[in-house]
Amino acid sequence: MTFPDLTKFYIDGAWVEPAKTATFALIDPATEEEFGQLAIGSAEDVDRAVRAAHRALPAFRDSDPAERVALLRRALKLYEERSESFAEAMRQEMGSPITFSRQGQVPRGPLHINALLEVMETFAFEKDRGTTRLRHEAVGVCGLITPWNWPINQVVVKVAPALAAGCTMVLKPSEFSATSALLFAQVLHDAGVPAGVFNLVNGDGPNVGAAIASHPLVDMVSFTGSTGAGIRVAEAAAPTVKRVAQELGGKLANILLEDADFATAVPKGVAACFTNSGQSCSIPTRMIVPRSRLDEVVGLAVARAQQIRLGPTTDPKTDLGPLVNRAQFDRVRRLIQSGIDEGATLCCGGPNRPEGLERGFYVRPTIFTGVTPEMTIAREEIFGPVLSILSYEDEDEAVALANSSDYGLAAYVQSASQERAQAVARRLVGGQVHINYPPADFHAPFGGFRQSGNGREWGEAGLHEYLEVKAMIGYRPATAQQTPEQKKIRG
Repeated sequence: MTFPDLTKFYIDGAWVEPAKTATFALIDPATEEEFGQLAIGSAEDVDRAVRAAHRALPAFRDSDPAERVALLRRALKLYEERSESFAEAMRQEMGSPITFSRQGQVPRGPLHINALLEVMETFAFEKDRGTTRLRHEAVGVCGLITPWNWPINQVVVKVAPALAAGCTMVLKPSEFSATSALLFAQVLHDAGVPAGVFNLVNGDGPNVGAAIASHPLVDMVSFTGSTGAGIRVAEAAAPTVKRVAQELGGKLANILLEDADFATAVPKGVAACFTNSGQSCSIPTRMIVPRSRLDEVVGLAVARAQQIRLGPTTDPKTDLGPLVNRAQFDRVRRLIQSGIDEGATLCCGGPNRPEGLERGFYVRPTIFTGVTPEMTIAREEIFGPVLSILSYEDEDEAVALANSSDYGLAAYVQSASQERAQAVARRLVGGQVHINYPPADFHAPFGGFRQSGNGREWGEAGLHEYLEVKAMIGYRPATAQQTPEQKKIRG
């Protein structure tokens, strides 16, 4: 692939030089070799980008929604034509095996855009309720801060609804996944995004991210990342009382009720936990199973884990790639060691490197049993290929274990009885509950409770995040047919 120019930012419709000279070494996590130097921005670059977005806002906010839909359709076509470049970018920048890049990472962009286009077909930006006209208007200039683990997915679920709503924006992708974001910026440019509507500044959180969150001309910040970083974003945004939407961490439970088909449910749960090398906030990392069937579960889980192939990210047969960087590699291994030190039983995997992979940030698929709720591996989001198996005596204990986390992003439940699974789903704390491993629903609101954040992404819920509601009362004259109750309410 031909990489985009890593030394420039996209501001006001053009590729521009940074205000200062600072770079960040891009490391291929599978080889630990440098493949580029990324320009790192400053508060001055953010200010330039925000002011461009502020100037572009009035015209874009008042544009015809049909024009914005046409822009998204053009971008979608260009993205699909360049899908292999995106797959290669994500393979190299964050270690996604090439087959998973092609089949898992790349398709998320079109899936989300198409779901949004379906929403736009019927969405009413204005509608009447009695004498009042409700009008949905763009929230304004948006600061979008995205993570490295699902690079295009997270960019698209922010940029696309912001564009559809009529917002202008400044995007700061993770410095660890900047190449795919730069490719996406070029797609939007080639699709004809108006100057200043979309801007991109690369950089780190403490400098560029903080400058976006605190800028007085930014009306909204949408952040995806760790809970700790989300708190800092909210603190920076608070003095200007801007809207803050956050999709943060997760520690998802997967309850297997005793009537579930364990031969199917356990292997599927293991595979789901190890998706993207475990680097996902919405995967089931705590498997909660009947105590009477614990040995059976462990046997099935270990057998599935042993089938997973680690290897070079260029090999189409590789299932599990490396972790994104040295810091994440060291952290995950420390957490695995904490599980051993705190008394959990290591069933497979462990903190040592996989045999034959002396280079790269590879961690073996790891499964623990004998895990109790107070253990670190049961409480902290590990963000690596680590599954904790907990056991229960009855359904109430299973639900209590699932809900014992400080997070509340999502949960899973498996049962032969759809009605029983539905009843348990109602009791689980989470923004989504997946019943019997359903197919993905890209219209379903995505977001969490508790320390997993606030706000929702995906589909119509994601569009609403970028809209304000204006009530124009008396827009329609009152009629003689008004009821006494209506008159009283108006009075």
